[in-house]
Amino acid sequence: MSSKKLCLVCWVVVFLVCFQSVHSQLAVGFYTSSCKMAEFIVKTEVRNGFIKNKGVAAGLVRMHFHDCFVRGCDASVLLDSTASNTAEKDSPVNNPSLRGFEVIDNAKARLETACKGIVSCADILAFAARDSVEITGGFGYDVPAGRRDGRVSRASEVLTNLPPPTFNVDQLTTNFANKGFSQEEMVTLSGGHTIGRSHCTSFSSRLYNFNGTTSQDPTLDAAYAARLKQMCPQGSTDPSLVVPMNPASPATTDAGYYLDVLANRGLVHIRPHPLDKHCNSDSGEY
Repeated sequence: MSSKKLCLVCWVVVFLVCFQSVHSQLAVGFYTSSCKMAEFIVKTEVRNGFIKNKGVAAGLVRMHFHDCFVRGCDASVLLDSTASNTAEKDSPVNNPSLRGFEVIDNAKARLETACKGIVSCADILAFAARDSVEITGGFGYDVPAGRRDGRVSRASEVLTNLPPPTFNVDQLTTNFANKGFSQEEMVTLSGGHTIGRSHCTSFSSRLYNFNGTTSQDPTLDAAYAARLKQMCPQGSTDPSLVVPMNPASPATTDAGYYLDVLANRGLVHIRPHPLDKHCNSDSGEY
């Protein structure tokens, strides 16, 4: 077993374990008696979705993160808006960038046929995130289950809980600390960016107008910046323009994200705090 690969997989394990403390009733094998095929059905639907679109794996991991960081892992990100309330999924942070809803819907439909009213959407999403890591080359791991689905979902809570790409290291550290994570765990979780893609609009300022200088970020590898400019023309606001977070292996869970950061090829820049001369990191949308 590759130690580098194992460390990369740990980011999801850390994520699930830290949130498990909020749900003390969670247990591995929770559906063994009530719906023994639950995890197999979810895995099958993740595989089906991945066959159609390899990007769905990163989308499901991101959706799980966006769910858990707002109200805990309660599937509130799946709830639809109503005439009187705008739900999390319709926050500008999530709509239209979140993807993979059809995988969760398909898994839920099959589970309702197999064992009606037993498996929560929150557990389906947690299983799907694990299966997405595994299907992209990461190692599988046990997922404690028994989560209950939330009934409240407010778009206004998304911006106040999820860290934006403009946060510096100190702000990110505080944001993750508020959710019970150490800075080391925060860095580990950032490894999720080894799969997936980012919209050009999320980082184009690094290419053309870094900190208002009308030039590119001097810390960005020059050759990499030149390739990005070819894919992301100056002034374009086309939301369909995207680039892989990790060009070498965009659909593989590996150490590529960290290697890119060390080589100054991190896609989205996290600005260090003005008083912190030692911290510099990269992160982004996955």
